[in-house]
Amino acid sequence: MFDLKSRPGISKWTRRTSYLSGVAALVMAAGIAAPAAQAQEKVLRVAMTAADIPTNVGQPDQGFEGFRFMGYMLYDALINWDLSSADQPAKPMPALAESWAIDPNNNLRWVFNLRKGVKFHDGSDFTADDVVWNFAKVRDDKAPQYDPKQAALVAVRIPALKEVNKVDDYTVEIITVEPSAYVPYQVSFWLMSSQEQWEKTKDWVEFAKDPSGTGPWKQGKLTPRASVEMLANKEYWDPKRVPKVDKVILRPIPEASARVAALLSGQVDFVEAPPPDAVPRLKQSGMKIITNAYPHNWAVELSKAEGSPWNDVNVRKAANLCVDRDNMVELLGGLAIASKGHVPPGDTWFGKPSFDIAFKPDEARKLMKEAGFSKEKPLTVKIAVSTSGSGQMQPLPMFEFMQANLNECFFDVQAEVMEWNALLAFGRQPANSPEAKSSNVNGIIISRALQDPYSALERSYMSTRITPKGSNWGLVNNPEYDALFKKASESFDLAEQNKALQEVHAKIVDNAEWIWIVHDVNPRAISPKVKGFVQAKSWFQDLTSVTVEK
Repeated sequence: MFDLKSRPGISKWTRRTSYLSGVAALVMAAGIAAPAAQAQEKVLRVAMTAADIPTNVGQPDQGFEGFRFMGYMLYDALINWDLSSADQPAKPMPALAESWAIDPNNNLRWVFNLRKGVKFHDGSDFTADDVVWNFAKVRDDKAPQYDPKQAALVAVRIPALKEVNKVDDYTVEIITVEPSAYVPYQVSFWLMSSQEQWEKTKDWVEFAKDPSGTGPWKQGKLTPRASVEMLANKEYWDPKRVPKVDKVILRPIPEASARVAALLSGQVDFVEAPPPDAVPRLKQSGMKIITNAYPHNWAVELSKAEGSPWNDVNVRKAANLCVDRDNMVELLGGLAIASKGHVPPGDTWFGKPSFDIAFKPDEARKLMKEAGFSKEKPLTVKIAVSTSGSGQMQPLPMFEFMQANLNECFFDVQAEVMEWNALLAFGRQPANSPEAKSSNVNGIIISRALQDPYSALERSYMSTRITPKGSNWGLVNNPEYDALFKKASESFDLAEQNKALQEVHAKIVDNAEWIWIVHDVNPRAISPKVKGFVQAKSWFQDLTSVTVEK
């Protein structure tokens, strides 16, 4: 059995001992220096869950934490996410494009009208030429600026986009592979790097030393695996989002207890994903704990490759009926919502599935017996999980809890533990890849965003979205799903689109395609000195409104 107590640092979480012991050692291990005298500057210091600084040349790695703390700080997309409200779900809003529309005479053609007067950090003007150039950097492997890594990182986000052409200096057309109402969502993940800055060296490695976007922050000093400085872009094109602090210092601290120690000792001001049993102590110390529901899913994606133990629907249903989600939520200090399907109960796309996901271990064991398994003859499965990372919550303790539950229902659950970025790379190859076969992994835990219709459902369950063309790692192939997804994506009527998504979600749940566990509430711990932070209902957050009191 996977034993978390043998892993350094994790025992502090599972045994619920004090986080204060060894604070100095933890802070030093995180590579955090004592705060320098910064009397003149207003500085926000953030502890990320990532193990390293996200890539900074355009498309970030490190999952959506990379977008949150690098991508959307240095760069803009044609369409950004409105992150100004804690009450309403984040929605697409004009950014480098002021407006966009489908061509009424051609449903494969979108026209985007670009914003005038925008400058990159290097001083060059943003025009239609930059949009075309940035499409080539991730799609045209013959283009000199083509970057295979950026291409791989964004491929799953923009599958509908086929061509990007210049109409005039401030107008571009986007031609799609097939009619798609999801284009505005997809382009929000495609970020614009400076062509002029790249042309100085014609090399992305050199570009990374002095990256240039159009975002509200400019990059300052970067120390790999230690910190990166984001400097306020006081000339940002949107006056409402000019940063209120002078600098943000981002530090990768994957160990949860080290993040808490850094906050309690005054080394950082803002902590991602504090562990639940540290929350009382953080509150006693005057820290603010901020939560908000957002489009998130912590679940196990199951392999449908030949010979996979998950090809039996009754085995999949048994696994879903064997997890005590209410106790999982209690373990997480209430900082989660029990899953009833891929999207949360009450969601617009939930529909009316007949399979009720609940804790019914006796029924689960009955299904496993019918499938030929017992206490003496358990079913061995192997699941890949990360040590931390964007949206992963407290992955190792959560895995151990789930593992114990499933092992009570005639499973023998084994773990393949990976660093977050390594797991993301593993997940970009399908379940029948040589890597998956050689490791015997038949399940992975990578929290998926439910930000928009494509991200929420289609990319994970449509047969044409098998990784790396989408996020369908498990090789799900169901013609009924495909037909409903096609109907939804080609419908520009929101009511019809939602109806199709409700139908497909119900079918996905009834077939128990994944093991759904919980939805996160995105907890953060923040120093009382930090003011003005609005926690959006999103994977992404905006730090431009934040101030820090002396």
